[in-house]
Amino acid sequence: MVKSELIQQLSEQANIQPKIAEIAVNTVFDAMIDALIKGEGIEIRGFGSFKVREYRGRTGNHPRTGSVITIEPKRRPFFKVGKELKDRINHQAVTQPQKSPQDQQVETP
Repeated sequence: MVKSELIQQLSEQANIQPKIAEIAVNTVFDAMIDALIKGEGIEIRGFGSFKVREYRGRTGNHPRTGSVITIEPKRRPFFKVGKELKDRINHQAVTQPQKSPQDQQVETP
């Protein structure tokens, strides 16, 4: 699902105009981004949590030349799935099993 599909689904389910749904989705995403920039965690019960992980700077090797390069310290967002979401996904997988690529192959005469 992409952002436009999320907006469309919100518009249909809440029976609101797509422009209003777009504002709502953008507002939620902007609030989440602002919280992560501030270093705050985000916890959505039943879904998961977002937090920022700090990575130290280090030296590494350039893949093409093999020369030593400096890798700057950085912060990266990290998502940890919640137990309820994990259970729901696994329950759906059990009740509606996905076909393996071998099952989808068509035999030729």
